[in-house]
Amino acid sequence: MESLDQRVTCAQLSDALDSLDQREQVLAGEFVALTRESRALGRAATLEFSPVDDADDEPYEAAIAFIDALEPGSLVVIATGESARSAYWGELFSCAASGRGATGVVCDGYIRDSPKVARLGFPAFARGTRPLDYRARMEIVSAGKPVSCAGVRVHPGELVLADADGVVVVPRAVEAEVIRRANERARRETTVLEELLSGATLRSVWERHRVL
Repeated sequence: MESLDQRVTCAQLSDALDSLDQREQVLAGEFVALTRESRALGRAATLEFSPVDDADDEPYEAAIAFIDALEPGSLVVIATGESARSAYWGELFSCAASGRGATGVVCDGYIRDSPKVARLGFPAFARGTRPLDYRARMEIVSAGKPVSCAGVRVHPGELVLADADGVVVVPRAVEAEVIRRANERARRETTVLEELLSGATLRSVWERHRVL
């Protein structure tokens, strides 16, 4: 199967999904990239948190097992019900995940240690930042299972792309065709940009390429 072109953006991938009537594959709300130029592409490794009100003697055991089992090319997807009760990811988790070959993390809640994660260069996308530990506030209830993350059902192994515009999930059933269309759009947009910068009118470019 064709690989996704490194030039493909979330906007182009979303357009490719739209063209196949897959119109609900962009995570809802604003996701903040710790560094503006961050881009993460990988296969979803899913993790789900739920509220808890008492302390566990081993609050990090499930997270340790999850991160130690990550495979190269994984992109961590954390579903929290968009909870602001705590942060769910930080510097040490990022270091460990990077060491396992993970490509980044997407969290529908919050993360912490943001300056350190940014300096590490590990792509991280979240609602924002909070300093709170999840111990005695939230607990992991599933790993490696389908999750609902910011309005999108994400299955383990699905292709996920995150950049400064947001986060897009590609269902397995349409992956090959979505990649083909997104790659073609990226190639065509490169030509369109060159023509526009050379002085071509927007209308002439639209009529020639049907890309905007």
